[in-house]
Amino acid sequence: CPTAADLRPANGTRVCAQLYADNSPYYDQCCAGDVLVVPPGSDVPYMPRGWSGRASSLVVGTKCELTVWSRSAKRGKSRRFSA
Repeated sequence: CPTAADLRPANGTRVCAQLYADNSPYYDQCCAGDVLVVPPGSDVPYMPRGWSGRASSLVVGTKCELTVWSRSAKRGKSRRFSA
């Protein structure tokens, strides 16, 4: 997986988090498959089409915090992740 400081695409735009579709019990094979990029300031009450219940790994960038909910529309239990 990339480190929190590595979350910068080639064009230099800041990324606050990346969610990955594939996971593995082997650390070097985690953070694989499709990637969902979360830009700074994002407020998304619903997962994009095809991502509901699919994210298995995530990395949160420095100076960012990612809050996720167990149900859609920011309902249910929440959990916060940071670098």
